[in-house]
Amino acid sequence: MESVVSALDYFRLLVQEDDAIPLFEAAASIATDAEPALDLEGVQTTFDLLAGKLAARARGKSTEAARLQCLLGFFFVEEAFAGNAENYYAPANSYLHRVLETRRGIPISLAVLFLEFARHIGIEAHGISFPGHFLLRVTLREGFAVIDPFSGDSLSREEMERRATGFGAPLAQLLKPAPRREILVRMLRNLEAIHAQSGERVLLVKVRQRLEVLEEEA
Repeated sequence: MESVVSALDYFRLLVQEDDAIPLFEAAASIATDAEPALDLEGVQTTFDLLAGKLAARARGKSTEAARLQCLLGFFFVEEAFAGNAENYYAPANSYLHRVLETRRGIPISLAVLFLEFARHIGIEAHGISFPGHFLLRVTLREGFAVIDPFSGDSLSREEMERRATGFGAPLAQLLKPAPRREILVRMLRNLEAIHAQSGERVLLVKVRQRLEVLEEEA
């Protein structure tokens, strides 16, 4: 009789090798702590249907800039993904399947979806673990653009420097791409703080177990 792999062991398998971590799948699996019966294959299918729509929109866009504009329009306008300003600290904002359902999330969950969409249409994009507010970095022929996934705004250098004030590090250092493992750690740290504040001890333990796995495999 085949044994059933636990949610934690499945997560451990996903994050074994830094360069091979499937970010979307690993991030989506975090929600199984709160919803053990979650159909992760169904979540992937939901995403794939949206990615197919995007690919159709992007077909024929030969430059990075054109594909980026297509993605921005698709993500923030057509599909209306946005930050959940009204209920920012709801755990559901960190669960990718809920963000796909409601089109509302926090910067890092929105960024993970954006990164996966970008990958599907050949855009080089990375997360930026900027202090206080996760950002996106998109490579263009002319350089790179920095996008706020909460609002969809493209940030000017002046705005980035303003946001960097007080963190004691050069702007260039703060804008370095974040490894996938670091993105998962930050997602889990957000949930850890939420569960500690709300007193959800069972979920808090599960989140900390995932953080331990990430540290073990680093």
